[in-house]
Amino acid sequence: MARVITFGEIMLRLKSPGFEKLFQTPVLEATFGGGEANVAVSLANFGMDVAFVTVLPDNDIGRACLMELRKFGVDVSLIQNGPGRMGVYFLEGGANQRSSKVIYDRANSAIATACKTSINWKNVFPEADWFHISGITPALSQTAADLALAAVQQAKAMGVRVSCDLNFRSKLWKYGKEAPDVMGELVQYVDVCIANEEDIQKSLGMSVDIDVETGQLEVEPYRLMAEQVMKRYPNVSMVAITLRESLSASHNDWSACLFTGEGFFVSQKYTIMNIVDRVGGGDSFSAGLIYGLQMMDNPEDALAFATAASCLKHSIKGDVNRVGVADVERLMCGDQSGRVQR
Repeated sequence: MARVITFGEIMLRLKSPGFEKLFQTPVLEATFGGGEANVAVSLANFGMDVAFVTVLPDNDIGRACLMELRKFGVDVSLIQNGPGRMGVYFLEGGANQRSSKVIYDRANSAIATACKTSINWKNVFPEADWFHISGITPALSQTAADLALAAVQQAKAMGVRVSCDLNFRSKLWKYGKEAPDVMGELVQYVDVCIANEEDIQKSLGMSVDIDVETGQLEVEPYRLMAEQVMKRYPNVSMVAITLRESLSASHNDWSACLFTGEGFFVSQKYTIMNIVDRVGGGDSFSAGLIYGLQMMDNPEDALAFATAASCLKHSIKGDVNRVGVADVERLMCGDQSGRVQR
């Protein structure tokens, strides 16, 4: 079984109950979540050997986070302790025509203040086959960006395949660098690039005429966008783009495409109504793609697995996807009835 390493920040997630506004009642649901940690949990649920790397404070909250990751079978032995705090994000779940809202409180977190030498990457990758990172970590601070760049450079030097979910977050790029200046260098060490249309345009400074406001998407511009990425970054062997047609906060159509340079594949489209929680949907897609590219015979099947896995995440409360391979394969085979399994 291949060994996968993921690296990034995990946060305390504080969410208003159900679809309430924040502080509509004096209750917040406390869980943990963060892009790369969510990927690690999904991969562990798929039965893969996966380790998560980060820097956490050595306090009760940090230790509770470690226990939660261990519960899912994620290897936490590479996680470091450091000064600073655990980042927090507040989530208000949207419904119908009211959008979800995210408020970050993650300044001076342990990972944001960690220095380039906080993690010895040579000790992380000896048994690794795959390394996954996202554009969220380099957006936190200059030191976090330096640590992320050192990670992908060492991974490539040791022959580890690298995937990156560009994950542009406008609320995070506040330390004086523009996203394309940082991500443009990091992507030079990436094999599989994962994104949506905004991620590519905002993180890499590319422009394709795509209108996502109407809720209806044409596929051809995405192929052109993927070609642009691979032309600028010849090291990138695959570009996967998620396609979300947002008809309301509660009703999305969900699909994805994958460009390999030799072929362009478009997944089945899923109609997702009465969304329970869409946070982590992209992370579950990344995890499904990583699993599929290693365990399946062709990239088209890997794309189908990733899209089905992320479709199912929309039915699950919390940041992390809690489905297994059999659940995903059942949906891939056409079982969308939702009938009770007895």
